Amino acid sequence: MTLFDKIKEITELQATSGFETPMREYLKEKMAPLVDDIEYDGLGGIFGIKKSKTENAPRIMVAAHMDEVGFMVSSIKEDGTFRVVPLGGWNPLVMSGQRFSLFTQKGDKIPVITGGLPPHLLRGTNATPSIPAVEDIIFDAGFTDKHEALDYGVNQGNVIIPETETILSANGKNVIAKAWDNRYGCLMILELLEYLKDKALPVTLIIGANVQEEVGLRGAHVSTTKFKPDLFFAVDCSPASDTFGNTNGELGQGTLLRFYDPGHIMLPNMKSFLLDTAQSNAIQTQAYISKGGTDAGAAHLQNHGVPSTTIGVCARYIHSHQAIFSLEDYNQAQNYLRTIVENLDSNTVAQIKNY
Repeated sequence: MTLFDKIKEITELQATSGFETPMREYLKEKMAPLVDDIEYDGLGGIFGIKKSKTENAPRIMVAAHMDEVGFMVSSIKEDGTFRVVPLGGWNPLVMSGQRFSLFTQKGDKIPVITGGLPPHLLRGTNATPSIPAVEDIIFDAGFTDKHEALDYGVNQGNVIIPETETILSANGKNVIAKAWDNRYGCLMILELLEYLKDKALPVTLIIGANVQEEVGLRGAHVSTTKFKPDLFFAVDCSPASDTFGNTNGELGQGTLLRFYDPGHIMLPNMKSFLLDTAQSNAIQTQAYISKGGTDAGAAHLQNHGVPSTTIGVCARYIHSHQAIFSLEDYNQAQNYLRTIVENLDSNTVAQIKNY
C-alpha cells in the first residue's frame, strides 16, 4: 500500500471518545505480528510490548490516541431530530450542513446531517443570524417523528461521528481528510513497529494508543500508571495556523518541537536530546507553542513524574470534517520517531532524567 492508501484507510475509520472499538480492533490486527505481547488498560487503551534482551532495560512508552472528535445524542425531539453534546472541542461555525454517521447500541449505522437555516427563511424577518451553541444545532436523519427514530434504534447516548472521504490534493503534496487528529499518531506507531520488526532494542518499547484523549487526556492517566515508563512520547497532531497569518505551525515545514502548552513544559534535558537528535540526523523541525494539550500533559504527572514530550505534525482546520495536512511532514515525523527510539539506551535515558 502507498502512504496515501494507508492514510485513507485509517482516517475513514470512525471512532470517537468512548467508542474506540473500531480503531482498537484495527490496531490489534496490525500490531499483533509485530510485538511480543498485547496488553490493555482498564479503559480500553491498547499497547504492544516489544521486549528488550538487555537486563534492566529502560521502559519507553510511545502513545497515540484512538479517539477523534464527535458527538453524543443528548435528546430526541418530537419531530425526530436530535440534539447533542460534543465529544471534544468543536467550533459551531464548522458544524452546519455536514454529513455524519450515528451508531446505535446494536451497531447499526444511520446517516445524519446537521441542519442550517436557509436564507429564504430569514427574508423579511429583520433577524440577524447568530452563532448557535453546539447544543442547539439540529441533527437530522430524516425521521418522521420521535417514535420512528426510536424504532430505528436511536437513543440518548448514541455517538455521532463525521462521515467523509479522504482525498489527495491536486498537487499531490497534501491530503484532505477528517480525523488526522489523531489517526496520524495511530499510523505512526504502526509504521514504527513495521520498521522495527527485525531490530533488537536496548530498551523495552511499550507502544500503542490511549482512549478518551479528546475529552480530557483521560486514557493517558490510566496507561502511564499501569505501564510505568521511564520516558513518555505522545504522538499527536496539532492545529496549523499558517492560513490565519501566524507562523506557529506551518504546513510543509516539518515535525513540531512542542516546547510549551498549557499543561506541559518540555524539560531541559529532553529538549537537548530532541534538538541534538534532529540536527545530527537532518530532520526538518519547527518550534511550536501550543494553546491546547496532548497526552504528554497527563503522562508527565504520573508515577512521581515522567519526562515526556510530543512528536507531532500540524494540520489545517482540525476538529472538523476536512483538515489538510502534508505528506512530507508525516515522513519527517516518522524518520524522527525512528531515530529517537533507536538512539535511546540506559545512558541516554539516564541523561534525560538527570537533574
